[in-house]
Amino acid sequence: MASSKKLISREEWEKRLNNVKIRKEDMNKLVMNFLVTEGNVEAAKKFRMESGTHHIDLATITDRMAVKKAAQCGNVKDAIEKINDLNPEILDTNPQLFFQLQQQRLIELIRNGKVEEALEFAQEELAPRAEENQSFLEELERTISLVAFEDTSNCPVGELLDISQRLKTASEVNAAVLTSQSNEKDPKLPSLLKMLIWAQNKLDKKAAYPCINDLSNARLEDPTF
Repeated sequence: MASSKKLISREEWEKRLNNVKIRKEDMNKLVMNFLVTEGNVEAAKKFRMESGTHHIDLATITDRMAVKKAAQCGNVKDAIEKINDLNPEILDTNPQLFFQLQQQRLIELIRNGKVEEALEFAQEELAPRAEENQSFLEELERTISLVAFEDTSNCPVGELLDISQRLKTASEVNAAVLTSQSNEKDPKLPSLLKMLIWAQNKLDKKAAYPCINDLSNARLEDPTF
């Protein structure tokens, strides 16, 4: 049975693509947005020199990455101090993030076997906040339950000790600092790539055309039947 899809040749498709005008300046801004949001300071410096993209304060990236690195390494107290040095309002206006950081401090104390210190910290720093917020209370109870297990690999909430928990906290911190600096918390490039995949999936139902199957090289591949 013959395909009902419209066949678009490579020549015709490339002609259509060439008719879409994208300014180099806009492409440079898109790349810089990705580098800044992801915190690639050295790459951002080199790209700024090569592309002439200005109005980017790279010092803010270094400060933000120092905060993120501290959180990723479990040095939560240091991360909080660095956040407050950058902008005290970040934590003052975001009780959810502050609780999440304090919860991570509690997790690190438990990880290091400092049970008495962990219980004291929970009682003094977390319990008062948990009394006023049901979700905080649930998270505090989950975290404290870690001390009841000698073998945390069998603990129902053992994932709190995974490195992924640190990374999650660090990601939230990074997003909050970006927002405070009037930057977008997520880079635009991944969203555009997702939009490309969505558009291709839609078009696949109606036409056979050269498409991009591997985003890492962005080569057009001829359709197969």
